Amino acid sequence: MQKEQESTSKIKAETVTEKKSPLRKADATINGVAIEIEYSAPSARGREVMGELVPYGEIWRTGANNATTIMFSKKVFVEGKEVPAGTYSLFTIPNEDEWTIILNKDAKQWGAYKYDESKDQLRVNVRPQSTDIKREMLDFSFNEDNELVLHWENVMVPIKIK
Repeated sequence: MQKEQESTSKIKAETVTEKKSPLRKADATINGVAIEIEYSAPSARGREVMGELVPYGEIWRTGANNATTIMFSKKVFVEGKEVPAGTYSLFTIPNEDEWTIILNKDAKQWGAYKYDESKDQLRVNVRPQSTDIKREMLDFSFNEDNELVLHWENVMVPIKIK
């Protein structure tokens, strides 16, 4: 009986976590390359996100729970830099005026706790944009300009993929 109670408690905890930051996917085909991003989408829930919940100048898993992953079926160019086909963890280092986008070869990570810079496949800097459209929950989507767009609160971060 004791084991059943412990097991039930664990399941409830996992379920609650998923409700707060549900698992989401976005996919696109760009120039014949299948691209899929998988992430847990946290919500602001009244908290100040940029600069607080997501501190400036620090490595971020770019989501919640497991590190966000991105898969390319063939070689691509991200912000003009070549990236081989494969699955990567997507990390970022947010700042007010510039974000560092990182694709890391270790695609199976919980958070950024064991992030290892020596396994980076790519590091590029991009400019965030302010928008009047506010998103409560972290969102990734692809736009008509072949960009992967991170959008949370009033911040959008476009990442060019060719």
